[in-house]
Amino acid sequence: MIETITQPWPWYVAGALIGLIVPALLLLGNKHFGISSNLRHICAACFPSNIPFFTYDWKKESWNLFFVGGILIGGFLSAQYLGSSEPIQVHPDLAKELASYGVTDFSGLVPVQLFSFESLFTAKGLIMMIGGGFLVGFGTRYAGGCTSGHAIMGLSNLQWPSLVATICFMIGGFIMANFILPYILSL
Repeated sequence: MIETITQPWPWYVAGALIGLIVPALLLLGNKHFGISSNLRHICAACFPSNIPFFTYDWKKESWNLFFVGGILIGGFLSAQYLGSSEPIQVHPDLAKELASYGVTDFSGLVPVQLFSFESLFTAKGLIMMIGGGFLVGFGTRYAGGCTSGHAIMGLSNLQWPSLVATICFMIGGFIMANFILPYILSL
């Protein structure tokens, strides 16, 4: 049993499990799935004030905070106890392209040359971690939700804004991966 959990699962198993979350949440009390709204709940709980955006009954959505807590705990337990000692498998063509940018260490979950404390204080690190984090936060707020809320929950509810947001997320990801990221990595 433990060997089954530690091995990578096919994409279609994870997709089906994620897809089953939507009807389960709707059946268990008409709950809506999304991760980015939790930051609003945390701010409303920790910094009560007269700001209209944070003035609502956040306790009704506290189940979502437990859901995110479960994601964090599950990620920690998986990394500590279910991780593989094998290096991450990267397609040879991608590894060759990344090597041309100086990214060669695939021993962890993310390349050390890009995501480490030391690389934070470089031009690449500032652009990718600080600038990228700002753009993700801004885009999430501007779109009215994150990819999980729009692409999983919104599309399953046939919401037009979620279709538009998901298409924009995909176009943005394509542009980033194929045009902007190679430019940043070549700095």
